[in-house]
Amino acid sequence: MSSPWSSRRDVSAETSRLLIERAHEELLAGNAADERLADVRDLVRDSWRRSLEGLVGVEGLPPLDLDSDSLDEYRRAHPLGGVIDMVRGLLLPGGAEDSGVIVAVGDAAGRLLWVEGDRSVRALTADMGFVAGANWSEAAVGTSAPGTALALDRSVQIRGAEHFNRLVQPWSCTAAPVHDPETRRLIGVIDVTGGVEAVSPQAQLLVDATARAIEGEIMVARLREKSMTPARSRRSQPREIERMTLRVLGRDRGLLEVAGSDGERIVELTTRHAEILLMLATHRQGLSAERLGELVYGTADAAATLRPEMVRLRKSLEATAPALVPTSRPYRLPARLETDVQHVLSLLDRGAHRVALAAFRGEVLPDSVAPGVEELRTRVTATLREGLMAEASVDVLLAYADTEAGSEDADLLRLCLSMLPARSPRRAGVVARLEQLE
Repeated sequence: MSSPWSSRRDVSAETSRLLIERAHEELLAGNAADERLADVRDLVRDSWRRSLEGLVGVEGLPPLDLDSDSLDEYRRAHPLGGVIDMVRGLLLPGGAEDSGVIVAVGDAAGRLLWVEGDRSVRALTADMGFVAGANWSEAAVGTSAPGTALALDRSVQIRGAEHFNRLVQPWSCTAAPVHDPETRRLIGVIDVTGGVEAVSPQAQLLVDATARAIEGEIMVARLREKSMTPARSRRSQPREIERMTLRVLGRDRGLLEVAGSDGERIVELTTRHAEILLMLATHRQGLSAERLGELVYGTADAAATLRPEMVRLRKSLEATAPALVPTSRPYRLPARLETDVQHVLSLLDRGAHRVALAAFRGEVLPDSVAPGVEELRTRVTATLREGLMAEASVDVLLAYADTEAGSEDADLLRLCLSMLPARSPRRAGVVARLEQLE
């Protein structure tokens, strides 16, 4: 089957882009009454204003709300999980890998659950954080088809410069909301992103039709389930995930963030308690007292020293995060504890190099001498460097070269030099830095 996406270009596209960019700059400068804003569609202009009022950054990266494990769990429970094959069949028939577009499926909060399609487009859009698990609501990234479609509860097309976030302006997208077929409650969004082909009238018709087909399929599946097993309860709606996150990047003392129905709590941990929790979060299957003692203290016979520290850690967690109080034999966390280390590694796995670099706040507990922490610190730093040097754009590599981790990396600077155009004004600075190192 041939791809439904054509590549015809509107001859007035460049003129329109320039007009919209100028209007965007006037709005950001506080000139909301500038006459150039009249050239912008009402839908887009209103979304820009909501983005401004929400203090959305014009060059920010979206938050990663779901890491790999949370994402898998959430997908399985979500109503759209049972129709993802239908989405692929309708929007990515035939050669999905070279279709020229990517298709994203998100939940009602704007969190992307699946991002599939053209491999080269995915590699480029991942750099701006368009990856599974990222939050693309209007409140997070401003005007975009998925976020604005959810905000307005209607299908939306956003062309290039109409995006509020400058990082997204090279792309165009069409999105449509998806509703529960019985309650009409908003349950998700379908989006197609690419070049001008992604915002044609045909694209909007196809995305709208796909959303309606999905709603029909969900209804048919429910009726089928009821007829087969009348006593079976309906599939439960996805539960709100209580999140507990340990932050250790670039910090000497860890931060434990606990977000639940009663609000959010932030607790600063001692270095030792951060080391123990980090090891238990990294080894989710559990650790013997001897192995945990070796990872934290450096010797296998440190179990006697570890036990009183575990008593103190338990007392601290009972007051702040009782769901995390470790069990014994082996020592293990009874609830899932995410870490900012895992977030960075997960982003690298998804090709979101720019977002991964932004999330990398520094080395893992830089002052810790615990063997397990030192090993993890080395692995994270090496994985980040290797991932960036293998696949990242030159802009991301130059940003990495400005961090402490990449500031004295001659091989990195040589790679940047090889990727920069011959007449790039940035070459002189890279050459000067190389000469200093050599």
